[in-house]
Amino acid sequence: MTERKRPDVTFESWVERQIRVAQERGDFDNLPGAGKPIPDHGDDELWWVKSYLRREGLSTESLLPPPLQLRKEVERLPDVVRDIPTEDGVREIVAELNRRIVDCLRAPDRLPVPLHLVDADDTVRRWRTDRRAPG
Repeated sequence: MTERKRPDVTFESWVERQIRVAQERGDFDNLPGAGKPIPDHGDDELWWVKSYLRREGLSTESLLPPPLQLRKEVERLPDVVRDIPTEDGVREIVAELNRRIVDCLRAPDRLPVPLHLVDADDTVRRWRTDRRAPG
C-alpha cells in the first residue's frame, strides 16, 4: 500500500512559499492603502481604466469610439479656433479635423454615428464674428 501524507503535515506550494518569504523580508510592509478597505467600484468593469486616466490627467473621452470623439471635437471647434490669430490658422485646424473625419468615414465603425465634414468657410465666418464681439 502506498504511503499517504499525514493530515497534520501541511504542504506549502511554490507560490505560497514565495509569499511567505516576501512577508518575512517585509516586502508587504508600508504599502500604500495598507489598512484601508478595498474600494467598491460597483459593476463598473472599466474602473481601473478610468482610475488610470484620472491619475494621468487624461479625459475619459479617449474611451469613446472614434466617431463620437470626432463629433465632440466638431462641437468644441468654435472654442478651439477662437484665439487663433489668422484665418489661415483656422483653415489649417479645420482641414486637419476634416482629414481625420474622412479617415474615420473610410473605415466605418460598428456604431453608426452621423459624421459630416466641417465647412471651413462657415467656421471662418463664425471665427470673424466671435473676434468682433466684445468679450
